[in-house]
Amino acid sequence: MSDFVDRPTWVDVDVDAFRHNLEQARKFCSLQQRLLAVIKADAYGHGALKLGLALQRWGIKDFAVATLGEAVALREAGVAGSLLVLGGCFPGQEETFIDFQLQPALLDVDTAERLNRAGRKRNCQVEVHLKVDSGMGRVGFRTKQLASFLPQLRGLTHLNIVGFMSHLACADDLDSVVTDQQYANFKDMLEMVRSAGISPRDIHLGNSAGLAGWELTECTMFRPGIMLYGGLPGPAFADRLDLKPVMHLRTRIAQLRSLPGGTAISYGHTFVANSNIKVAVLPIGYADGYNRLFSNCGRAIVRGQEVRIVGRVCMDWIMIDVTSVSDVAVGDCVTLLGEADGLSILGDEWAQQLNTISYEVFCRIGSRVPRRYLES
Repeated sequence: MSDFVDRPTWVDVDVDAFRHNLEQARKFCSLQQRLLAVIKADAYGHGALKLGLALQRWGIKDFAVATLGEAVALREAGVAGSLLVLGGCFPGQEETFIDFQLQPALLDVDTAERLNRAGRKRNCQVEVHLKVDSGMGRVGFRTKQLASFLPQLRGLTHLNIVGFMSHLACADDLDSVVTDQQYANFKDMLEMVRSAGISPRDIHLGNSAGLAGWELTECTMFRPGIMLYGGLPGPAFADRLDLKPVMHLRTRIAQLRSLPGGTAISYGHTFVANSNIKVAVLPIGYADGYNRLFSNCGRAIVRGQEVRIVGRVCMDWIMIDVTSVSDVAVGDCVTLLGEADGLSILGDEWAQQLNTISYEVFCRIGSRVPRRYLES
């Protein structure tokens, strides 16, 4: 790459791998079930506009994002399918939801009334997905709240309840009894809704883990997220899913330094060379999402070899030990996340090392790191 605006640090997004992972998700659906692709948080840091349009080309007609702004950006980019805003509709946003034909998750009575008034004013029906709390303990109607709200909901004639949804809390644990309990609660509340004369078309509960790990036959659609980007929903899914990494974080060596034994490197002098060392300096740091916890323990791939981070990760720089790398040169490509030369450093491996999840790993790769989309 030679067309850098700021510096030679970038993400390669493998669109073919993204499509491969989509096909993996499709394998778990029956002919009567659809996928609602979750592309919130800029498609988990991969680029929602590019990947949303790619999904649309591949036949996906249903999308989920977190915020109104994310949904509007997709509409303006040409994504024409159903767009569910999982974060709901905040006061003052009602007209925009109608203008862009967006579907909010309906989380509370106040929002229902506001959207109904907006629909009456515009002489239209506002499509919503009724969100229930089946055991997540976060947002949505609990059983008693739903029972008391249903008579009122039937009277809100400018709302069209096209979806009924909840979210799984423990689906990544295949031995947990929580998911079975949640599914039972979900079905009970769905029956309450149907008994009240409301018949949602789209019934969805399962995320990536729910799709690949559980029999949720009542559902008409599933919401794959992390699996589309090559991350496992949990360790137990390694033998169930054949996923490919989509995000590849790369940079180039900015400077090479030959330093004598005894040299201390970076803040706090937490690394001191035992002997003569060759160090490559890379223009990337924690401001770009390369976590500071990788200080003195992170890995990188350069010229087909795995090497180590030395010294503390800085805001804009990191250093790697390339003493053993033959013919290493300024400008060499270095891979910090993803695949290169038959080696890999996966998001799930980062997550394990950082005591987090791959969702956070991908989302934290900073906005000042440009994305390049590779597709055959």
